[in-house]
Amino acid sequence: MSKRALISVSNKEGVVEFAKELEKLGYEIISSSGTARVLRESGVRVVEVSEITGFPEIMGGRVKTLHPKIHGGLLAVRDNPEYMQQLEKYNIKPIDIVAINLYPFEETVKKGADLDEIIENIDIGGPAMVRASAKNHKFVTIIVDPEDYQLVIEELKEQGQTTLETRRKLALKAFRHTAVYDSIISEVLNEKFEINEKFPQEYSIPLRRKEILRYGENPHQEGALYIKPTEQEGLRVAESEILHGKQMSFNNYLDVEGAVNLAKELDCEENVCVIVKHSNPCGVAVRKTQKEAYLQALKADSKSAFGGIVAFNKPLNLETAQELINLFLEVIIAPEFEKDALEFLKEKKKNLRLVKIKNFNKKPKGFDFRRISGGLLLQDRDLQLYKELKVVSKRQPTKEEMEDLIFAFKIVKHVKSNSVVIAKNKASVGIGPGQTSRVDSLETAVKKAREFNLPLEGSVLASEAFFPFRDSVDEAAKYGIKAIIQPGGSIRDKEVIEAADEHGIAMIFTGMRHFKH
Repeated sequence: MSKRALISVSNKEGVVEFAKELEKLGYEIISSSGTARVLRESGVRVVEVSEITGFPEIMGGRVKTLHPKIHGGLLAVRDNPEYMQQLEKYNIKPIDIVAINLYPFEETVKKGADLDEIIENIDIGGPAMVRASAKNHKFVTIIVDPEDYQLVIEELKEQGQTTLETRRKLALKAFRHTAVYDSIISEVLNEKFEINEKFPQEYSIPLRRKEILRYGENPHQEGALYIKPTEQEGLRVAESEILHGKQMSFNNYLDVEGAVNLAKELDCEENVCVIVKHSNPCGVAVRKTQKEAYLQALKADSKSAFGGIVAFNKPLNLETAQELINLFLEVIIAPEFEKDALEFLKEKKKNLRLVKIKNFNKKPKGFDFRRISGGLLLQDRDLQLYKELKVVSKRQPTKEEMEDLIFAFKIVKHVKSNSVVIAKNKASVGIGPGQTSRVDSLETAVKKAREFNLPLEGSVLASEAFFPFRDSVDEAAKYGIKAIIQPGGSIRDKEVIEAADEHGIAMIFTGMRHFKH
């Protein structure tokens, strides 16, 4: 029985060489339309699908491979006598090797095609053949990735056939390939059809591996980074460009995400610097120059900044780079790196990771995902800051205090709950993250301010959630804090406001909390 290979690919990379090698090994090559033309022009003998089926391609190529003479050849179980008798009865020949990659749906969407063109690039026959071949992997070798051509050729040359282990691996890869393909289609069409069903009954997430990480959260855990091929227009930390330094770890990426989101949150024309450690900001400042912003952010907690991550909202310049080398840092993040700054850091710090973020100035899109045992939590991203700014105290905040209050509230939104942020002159003075009591968070922030000799008198305080009791206000007054911003909404709001009035503290309600777990 002659050996046959069916080749039909949109990605023509390496396909001519692959087909020629199969020809040398005695395979008859079956193909259709565009692939057949490319192979034939390169000197490969090709049998068209229409010659096999006895039926022409119709409807502009929409119907060509969905035929018993193709799918019978793919699905026939070779050690089943009844199946083989049916092949003989209907003059169907088995197909042994299948190389298919699908219509370029994703690429069509990315180039901004209209809906009709997008729909036309939904492959039907391709996935059917891929799945049929993968189902019958005991006898059929299915290839969906040009990277696997060489492996298949080597095994055919060495053993005359592919191994069952290889066929299983390729079948599994094929099923994953079609699953991601269909997931991308469902996500794109949900948007294009404007159905906007936010939480459908069934939901699949297309993911494509970008890299194996150095390790997970800890060295004994393995980790990998996957990218979501949809949502191309938003902030893309997952597709950041590593310009220099060691391979990124799981924690590095989490910290980069947090640092970039906070830097973007501040959203100002001046220079922003954010220093992050273990997913929490430990120093934040806005200044006229980048160097000043970094040095001011560092003042807030130079101890925690050791081994931390620093993010800037503008291209990193040489003057700032020369300051950065004085502290051990894991990662430096910027939308761009000026040439002399990049060369300087590469020369001075061999392992320091320099990360350029894709779409730095755009908002992230899609859901916020959180994994739990046996399931996944989905929620909207926290992209709002407040519903309104309502002064609830007798004393009105000054213009400068109001600017600092909004600045501090933007920071506290990105700090793990329970949290408070003390700020003054658009710089963090003390940050209290992740305590089980808000008073404890305040004490942590005050402790940090005192440790680094930063002035508490005349500062402002932001809380990401309401004060359940007046105790935090009383404590804040002891340290000279003059204004507080918080969501409000506690059953004890009245006594909290009374405490602010007793101490002459201006208090603002935002009407929106920002728990971060």
